[in-house]
Formats: sequence, structure tokens, C-alpha cells
Amino acid sequence: MPIYEYQCNACEHTFDLIQKIADKPVKKCPECGKNKAQKLVSAPSFQLKGTGWYETDFKNKPEKTKSEPKTAEPATATEE
Repeated sequence: MPIYEYQCNACEHTFDLIQKIADKPVKKCPECGKNKAQKLVSAPSFQLKGTGWYETDFKNKPEKTKSEPKTAEPATATEE
């Protein structure tokens, strides 16, 4: 479940809540009790960096090479 950050517009108290995505935003401030809390937009607690797991793990797997019989090359050495 994601952690959401809230701030009360009345007393400016900031608090975090663990909620389901489908839960409605909280309005009541736990500090002052007024219905002035507002959900803040904040950065996530993790970052995805690099080329990505899909790119490196699955997409570019080398294809299995079939062993092809080698043909005999014609001799180029000159005999005297």
C-alpha cells in the first residue's frame, strides 16, 4: 500500500498515511481536528534508474545459434 502525505491548511501540520489506492483522501487533521487536510503531491520513496530491468533481463536475450556443419574449404597450398 502506498504512503500518502497530507498537510492541514488550518494548522499546517504535515502527516503521512498508509492507504489503499481506492481509499478516499482524508479530510480531518489528526492534530487540530478540522476538516482542512489536503493530500500533497510528493516524490515517490523509490527511483527507477538505469536502462530498466525489462531491457536488460528479457528483451535482448541472445538467440540460440544452431550448429551448422562446416564445409571443407578448398586447399590453396601449392604443391611442388
